[in-house]
Amino acid sequence: MNAVDSTPRAGHLSVEDLKTAVNSGDITTVLLAVPNMLGQLKGKRLDASGFLKTIKGGAEMCAYVLATNVDMEALDGFELTGWEAGFGDVAVVPDLATIRRVPYMPGAVLIHADALHHSGLAIDAAPRAMLRTQLGRLKDLGLDVAVGLESEFMLYRGTAQQAHAAGYRALEPVAPHNLDYALDHPVELTDFLDDLEEVLRGAGTPVEAVKTEGSAGQIEVTFPYGEAIAACDAYTVYQHAARHLAERHAMVPTFMAAPQSEVGSGLHLHLSLWRDGRNAFAIPDEWDLPETMQEAVAGLLSGLPHLAPLWAPNVNSYKRFRLRSFAPTHFTWGRDNRGCAIRVTGDGDGAHLEVRLAGADANPYLALAASLAAIHHGLTERPEFPPETTGDAYQTDDGLPVPADLVEALADFRSSKLALDAFGPTVVRHYACAARHEIRWHRHRVTDAELERGFDRA
Repeated sequence: MNAVDSTPRAGHLSVEDLKTAVNSGDITTVLLAVPNMLGQLKGKRLDASGFLKTIKGGAEMCAYVLATNVDMEALDGFELTGWEAGFGDVAVVPDLATIRRVPYMPGAVLIHADALHHSGLAIDAAPRAMLRTQLGRLKDLGLDVAVGLESEFMLYRGTAQQAHAAGYRALEPVAPHNLDYALDHPVELTDFLDDLEEVLRGAGTPVEAVKTEGSAGQIEVTFPYGEAIAACDAYTVYQHAARHLAERHAMVPTFMAAPQSEVGSGLHLHLSLWRDGRNAFAIPDEWDLPETMQEAVAGLLSGLPHLAPLWAPNVNSYKRFRLRSFAPTHFTWGRDNRGCAIRVTGDGDGAHLEVRLAGADANPYLALAASLAAIHHGLTERPEFPPETTGDAYQTDDGLPVPADLVEALADFRSSKLALDAFGPTVVRHYACAARHEIRWHRHRVTDAELERGFDRA
């Protein structure tokens, strides 16, 4: 594992490059995008020539983009916005280091932006701002963060409209059975993966590896190590591209944590801390973890239980944590043990941690921010370093159990001193409010499983 490579990649444009491309007619549209609480890109299509005239001013967007649910409902209870405040706007200021081509949308560039109050202050609850805050806290300790993201998702035949018309039931995966590590894929799947890899290279978001996973129709995409915010920005582009390309291939992806019973998709965070250009997690020999890594592991295992709504934000998130599912059921750590929540992997200067808790539905900025807040807790408060879990991690009494559901997770989060210290009361109230709305939506819905189990037997 190498240090973060900051060399500009093909697909990224400078401001001058953008001006040249706009003036030549090569670029006509700017997609100005803010990651919302779900990690999805929200924003506006702007005329590229008009954008250049106000490039530093950016645009405006209704604040509810950062205070809503998957249905984009105007919800109450948020301090950032609401009916009492008239659902006013926030400023959307482009991050001009993030200009990139999106080859699946010819003539367009995508620019990530930050949401600001009109005073110019960052909105604390905006995901990019939350991650930036945690990076700053570690920077104050003399530490930089390197991150590699590993994403799983399911891919089905048919368009999104067809899946919706079918009620998302009885969907057909693009592969008929488990093709884990296979290199002989159905032609239609190979074509999709070829296109996905090509457009991501063109967007300056090259993948490190792609493989089919253990469930029929499941795909894993691994990205190279990089700077933390850039890694999360790239991840949002990847999801955006995957949805666009799937539609063109008459396929539909889902990033649900548990899209089917007995199926789970994760978002694994590979990370390490660097001090003065050297990996602070480097393991000098086969057995001894360096002190900094021990403190980070102890912080993750003692801190992440209190921050679950940030890495498991939905009711469905908790249905992924099952026995021998490759998703952890307890807060444990182990060397190269995929049953643990924290996996120590790599060796020598390439040693790093894999945090295996977040599902595919997690917002990468928030899942990473939570992990870094927990690591900061470990480095500064030095909780006890627990013993390693060896063997079958699903048959251990080590560590706290993963929260059973979002209700349990919310109760811990909103009263957590760690959460308040790391993110501040405004942010904790914001994401607690989002979790309450998610719980309320589900609470009185009758599911297919309930009907099947009880309709003629109750």
